[in-house]
Amino acid sequence: MPSSHSATVVALAVAVGLQEGFGSSLFATAAIFASVVMYDAFGVRLHAGKQAEVLNQIVYELPSEHPLAETRPLRELLGHTPAQVFAGGVLGFAVATFTGMIAGLGNSGSFP
Repeated sequence: MPSSHSATVVALAVAVGLQEGFGSSLFATAAIFASVVMYDAFGVRLHAGKQAEVLNQIVYELPSEHPLAETRPLRELLGHTPAQVFAGGVLGFAVATFTGMIAGLGNSGSFP
């Protein structure tokens, strides 16, 4: 399943680039925002999921009389794989480009 986070922010960046120009400061801001969100979707959240997996294993191995032995397990599937982030980026690019072609963005620089 492609990352919806990646698809959304890449579509936003491409749409801003088509509307305002790919040399604009607004596009640069959108591109940096997309990079941060995609990095978070893959790197930070994936590692948080791995930490949750280890913590769940530690809690599982606690003796039954320990106060934390009955705690609810942490969610382990938090992040995306690199393929999911990449697929989301490709999907976002395709959707924004297709929508921009239909709306006439990039030719006149504004909505028709």
